[in-house]
Amino acid sequence: MSTRDTAHIPVVSASETAPTTCVDAEPYALRVTDASMAPEFPQGCVVIVDPTAEPAPGRFAVAETPSGLVLRRLAAAPGGWRLEALAPGVEADSARPQDLRGVVTPRAGRRRRDHKRYP
Repeated sequence: MSTRDTAHIPVVSASETAPTTCVDAEPYALRVTDASMAPEFPQGCVVIVDPTAEPAPGRFAVAETPSGLVLRRLAAAPGGWRLEALAPGVEADSARPQDLRGVVTPRAGRRRRDHKRYP
C-alpha cells in the first residue's frame, strides 16, 4: 500500500488514544456472535484484542459503532477508517480513529495449519 493511501487518515495524539489505566491496556477476549466475518472468524470463534496495537489497513480490529462493538477489517478512508466485513452482502461502516477499541492478535491453534498471522 502506498503512502498516499494512508496519508488522509488523521493523526490522533497519543494522549487521546493511550489507555489511561493498566486495565485499559490489557488484552481482552471477545466471542464472535454472527457470521459477518466468516470464514476467517466463524460464529462462536474467540478472538484476542490488543488495545495498544497500532491499527493499519488490512488488519482486523474491534470498533465502537452506533449498533455496538463490531469486528471488521480496516481500510483507509477519508477522516478515519472503513470497516469491512468479509461476508458478502454486509455493508461497510466507517469509524473515527478514536472509535477503535483494539486490534486482533495472531491466532494460535493446536496444529500448525490453524496458526494465523494478521498483517
